[in-house]
Amino acid sequence: MHVRVVRFTDVTRERVDGLVARIEEGEGPPPGVPSTGVKLLFDEAQGTAVVLQYFASAADMEEGARAFSAMDASETPGTRGSVDACELVVERDLG
Repeated sequence: MHVRVVRFTDVTRERVDGLVARIEEGEGPPPGVPSTGVKLLFDEAQGTAVVLQYFASAADMEEGARAFSAMDASETPGTRGSVDACELVVERDLG
């Protein structure tokens, strides 16, 4: 599994609420994004967000990255600060 980790700055509650509504109303990821899941972390006090986009393979992650890069900035939670393309090497729930 691979995870694209995107950090955003200049994030507002309104932008997050709009993005969450679009995600919840949608029937899956945007066209051209072969994602298997997404998580959105929001720090309202700092005006930042981190989005974890999950993919089955590195190739799928690259395909998704191309689609996300072509998106209009208004479709994101804020200003893209950084992007990391990661391989998930361990995941453990301790609940």
